[in-house]
Amino acid sequence: MAEAKPVIVGVDDADDQDGLVRYAAQQAAKRGVPLHIAHAIEIPWPFGSAAEKADGGSIARRGAAVVDRFEAVARSAFPEVTVAGELPFGDPAWTLVKRSAEASLVVLGHRGTGGFPRLPLGSVSLQVATHAQCPVLVMRPGRPVEDPVGRIVVGADLVHYSPEAVEFGFAEADRRAAHLQVVHALHRPALLPGGPSRASPAEPDVRETEASARHVLTGRINELGARYPDVPVALRLDWARPATHLTQLSEEADLLVVGSRGRTGLRRLLLGSVSNEVLHTARCPVAVVPAATAA
Repeated sequence: MAEAKPVIVGVDDADDQDGLVRYAAQQAAKRGVPLHIAHAIEIPWPFGSAAEKADGGSIARRGAAVVDRFEAVARSAFPEVTVAGELPFGDPAWTLVKRSAEASLVVLGHRGTGGFPRLPLGSVSLQVATHAQCPVLVMRPGRPVEDPVGRIVVGADLVHYSPEAVEFGFAEADRRAAHLQVVHALHRPALLPGGPSRASPAEPDVRETEASARHVLTGRINELGARYPDVPVALRLDWARPATHLTQLSEEADLLVVGSRGRTGLRRLLLGSVSNEVLHTARCPVAVVPAATAA
């Protein structure tokens, strides 16, 4: 039997990481997998240098103490979860990207504190969300995660549709006994009510656009819904700017799920404007789900 892939949470030496660790432990408990607590160690001197020999050991000991402290937090909150520590050496973002190949989920703080120095989201968390080979869950400030509302929101696009993201949403709703809301924002300025064409939702071209999108997405959702019969699911179509609309909906959600652009070529280097923006603005945790590797 293959070994269960762990949930990996990145931590740094900060007191405000306890909530992040407990949340990651909860994700591991819901999946029935181990939790690994990772703290990246960057030694600012070349290996083998006199400075590295003098101070490298003390840096590693401090890192081990950080991991030990958060292991205790996780075990106290979820004693049924197997907890282990990791002390990778190297660049924080890329050590987690590498480890993501062997993880079921990577959990990070929204300020890039997942592991690591306190940097803006554009550094650690954004790099990992863009390049990871497994879903990345980034905690965001907003409504407390300890007070769930029972709703998972998934952003679904027609052009860059991500079946992996929608399936992740179904699986999360199933684990949490939550409702799933699949949201597609129709965003053509010429057709938006009050837009340049002064179109209204009653006009034929608008109705045709809505009907076409609903037909396509309903078929895709039904395929996945058959595998998750206990998950209540609703499709929501709104005329709105996608990132702004998803941010608004995140205020009443336990999790917002979006897809990344892809895993090959230039698309592999891009997260996508919607996913990128909601990582900075959402009011609940955000899961970024990568596309499956092409065979």
